[in-house]
Amino acid sequence: MNCHTFKLLAILALTCLLFEINASHSLRPVLVGPDMAYLHTTVAFWCSAPSSSPKIIYKLIRDGRFLIGIHVGQKRDRNATFSLKVKAESAGSYQCKATARRKTGVSSSITLTVVTPPSNTRVTSEPYPPVAYEGSGITLRCDVDSGSHLYYRWFFDRNEVTPSTSGFNISGNTLTMERVTLGHDGNYYCIAWSAVQDIKRVSTSTEVKVTIKVYASKPKISFSIFKVGGGYHGNVTCWSSIGSPPGNFSLLLDDKEVASVASSESLSAWFDVAVVIGLDMGEAQCRLKTGAQDLSSESVTLEVVPVGGAVKLEVDYLYTAEAQLAAARLRCQISRGTFPRFSWLFNNSVLLSESLVDPHSQPIQSQFASDNRTQTLILTKFSPERSGYYRCRARDSFNPSGQWVQSAAVLVQITEPILNMMTEATSCTHVPQNLYTSPFETITLLFCCFLFLMLAVGLICVYKMFDYSQALPNISTANPGSAALHLSEPESLSVTPQAQMFSADRELQNQITEMTV
Repeated sequence: MNCHTFKLLAILALTCLLFEINASHSLRPVLVGPDMAYLHTTVAFWCSAPSSSPKIIYKLIRDGRFLIGIHVGQKRDRNATFSLKVKAESAGSYQCKATARRKTGVSSSITLTVVTPPSNTRVTSEPYPPVAYEGSGITLRCDVDSGSHLYYRWFFDRNEVTPSTSGFNISGNTLTMERVTLGHDGNYYCIAWSAVQDIKRVSTSTEVKVTIKVYASKPKISFSIFKVGGGYHGNVTCWSSIGSPPGNFSLLLDDKEVASVASSESLSAWFDVAVVIGLDMGEAQCRLKTGAQDLSSESVTLEVVPVGGAVKLEVDYLYTAEAQLAAARLRCQISRGTFPRFSWLFNNSVLLSESLVDPHSQPIQSQFASDNRTQTLILTKFSPERSGYYRCRARDSFNPSGQWVQSAAVLVQITEPILNMMTEATSCTHVPQNLYTSPFETITLLFCCFLFLMLAVGLICVYKMFDYSQALPNISTANPGSAALHLSEPESLSVTPQAQMFSADRELQNQITEMTV
């Protein structure tokens, strides 16, 4: 009897369980709500379940175990609304559980993501401060104090940088420049933003100045002298023609640092040193230190040698490819002197400028070029009025009252006959320009003319010798006693015109050769 009762109770329990399962499948609630929400905002979830029951109980559950709210629906209000103040821990999976007449149903889940708006956006750099040399790399990062699900935009000098912009690489919140150039120098800022549905939250950083520097070139050194009262002072100048400041210059004297100065606006510096004329004060050298380099200049000797000794003036005439006189080059060279000042004289008159004026107010162009002990004067136009005696002189530039040392006068003579002679000499060998264009072809043509002339002279000489050998027996037969006398007379008569011709040619050749020295 007891066993039979136990079996009936088991069957009843199983039937109830199947009934409950069937009832739960028949109640299907629907949950509607957002999948993203900003932190500290309020969102709503709506839950509804079709049922004929006059009373439905709704429960909003997060992550399957946290009860968020309960709502009892009546006949007139069968939908449930749940308001939620979004916090950081509000993120998770939400479901709605509905119960009516012992029937229970669970909705599908909605995953809510909590979005934190960006705040306090700023640009940081590696290296810091954002200073880099050409060819090196620099990375900028857009950082925020708080924020999630962020997007970023970069701007360079108020223009947006995109992934297609050359020279930049964007990845997440970083902007990378692998090999910077001067074109990357400028102001940068970034924008961090997030979006929930159609609502955007934006935070903008302040601008950051990125400085791109140029490596400094090898420093140079120069030395000058000036008079102060009764003594002299020297000015040692150190500079680099290429490079970005700041830098620190040091003056080394015989490898010992005697002075230093910081240069913040340009890579140049000046040092004042005491000077004794004629005394060797040692080897001076400039040293430059920047944030990335340590460079040294060549050394110079701090010695002021007074101008003195012999002064030599040389004259060269320069010709074009067509053998026409183009210019005269006068080189003035002194024996010694560290800081000479040169002066030129023409017919004992000082040439005050680099442009000489002839009596017809036509400028005679000239040029000056000089180094420490040599200065060159180039006269590029000629006329007979410019012929005369040229002289150069020199003295110490730092002593206006010093004595001049000067060269001997040199005659530069360009006269009309010489100019006409040059014109005739070039016209006799003139060839149309379209036949040759190079100096080598000109020399070849002149050599051919000379060879043809020598061949003609040789043929004439052979002919004369043959004619003379034919005439000799006839003279001996006619008058043997006067053979010696008659032999000398034809020779003198035939040689004298040739000697005069060769003498004239040699004189003309000597005149032309003297002009081309």
